[in-house]
Amino acid sequence: MTHSPTRRATAAALVFAPALLLGARAQAARRPTPSQTEGPFYPVKLPADSDNDLLRNGSRQYAKGLPAWVDGTVVDVQGRPVSGATVEIWQCDEAGHYHHPGDGGRADPDFQGFGRVTVGADGRYRFRTIKPVPYTGRTPHIHLKVRMGQRELLTTQLYVEGEPNNQRDGLWRRMGEEDRRAVTVPFRPAGDGLLQASFPIVLAA
Repeated sequence: MTHSPTRRATAAALVFAPALLLGARAQAARRPTPSQTEGPFYPVKLPADSDNDLLRNGSRQYAKGLPAWVDGTVVDVQGRPVSGATVEIWQCDEAGHYHHPGDGGRADPDFQGFGRVTVGADGRYRFRTIKPVPYTGRTPHIHLKVRMGQRELLTTQLYVEGEPNNQRDGLWRRMGEEDRRAVTVPFRPAGDGLLQASFPIVLAA
């Protein structure tokens, strides 16, 4: 008995259709990055130097701390890059102080403390900063905010994988296990004395 090409193609489609459907559902089911509090130290006034290199604050001197790249992509729940989104980060310096009037003006003057970058068609962002450090009451973290123009799309925090202080941090402990995994990333050696952390951002809308 012979089978026509059309019948064979139909049979193959029936075999592979469930797998294709599952793949499409998995792609559509990306979990949005969980939001977290902004905290009290978002800049009152954005610094004149607010590019993606936080290791230098308009000077030749490098900031104190362990230098690190922090990068990732900004996508929607279907995995599509969100072109034109602006990613902002801010964090304390190597001694645990923010560039903020509420922190007594004690921050490292060579550390920019805040940076922002607008992503292109590929959705990628990259910052050069320092590995975050703990301070009283908080585990090491970096604050992130994503905007589209003046509209805020997400405010969250990045945490360090394997950091013992995580278990003592109220905000980190309050999250469910899946949310913790989404915002807790390793800092690995990247060569040239820098560390590397990748933090993918998935926007709900």
